[in-house]
Amino acid sequence: MAPFAGLSPRCFGKLPTMLRRDGADVVHRGRPWNLPLEDRVLLVTAYWRTNLTLRQLAPLFGISKSTAGRVINHLGPLLALRPRKRFAKDTVLIVDGTLAPARDHAIAERSKNYRYSANHQVAIDADTRLTVVAGRPLAGSRNDCKAWEESGAKAAVGKTTTIADGGYPGTKLVIPHRRKRGQTELQAWKEEHNKSHKQVRACVEHVFARMKTWKILRDCRLKGEGVHHAMLGIARMHNLALAG
Repeated sequence: MAPFAGLSPRCFGKLPTMLRRDGADVVHRGRPWNLPLEDRVLLVTAYWRTNLTLRQLAPLFGISKSTAGRVINHLGPLLALRPRKRFAKDTVLIVDGTLAPARDHAIAERSKNYRYSANHQVAIDADTRLTVVAGRPLAGSRNDCKAWEESGAKAAVGKTTTIADGGYPGTKLVIPHRRKRGQTELQAWKEEHNKSHKQVRACVEHVFARMKTWKILRDCRLKGEGVHHAMLGIARMHNLALAG
């Protein structure tokens, strides 16, 4: 289970239960699915985890390539992370942007790593390290301070205290102290503050490293909304794996 879904059997078992509660397995008119819900969920998570092509993945489940595509398009949005609507008063979040290579040039653009990438703004809880918000993907050439607002992450976070790196000037987020023009060095207390700020903010980089073990974030072949749903779904997988 772990190599194909990135989850323990116990954690994976929670997904079909939650989907059934949301009505994902309700029988509708028309041709029924060839696979039970558990196998369909495994197909989607295996696609995100391994980044195999549909031509490679479909025979493993005994279905056609087109059926595998329909399963992913149907369950992908249902597996997506639901952003929190409220945060406790003492909650502290950490936000940063990560670049995920994508082949859909309607979303991706050449970025600083010279690949067509999409910029994803992701916020995590500083205490639990759980992902709480993932903004809509924007062009990889978009800087973080612009992407923070345009992706919808800013609206989702609201007025919650949020820590960010120096790439978010003018956003009213908690960023490191900077030297002013003509200033050679910062005061000692500011240097100490920046050091602790860096140590706390490193948590979000660790989260990105774990999320990118789902290999679709290294070369996403999905288009349009599929890119966003994959990021939200992987955020949910990460939370399940972390919370146990």
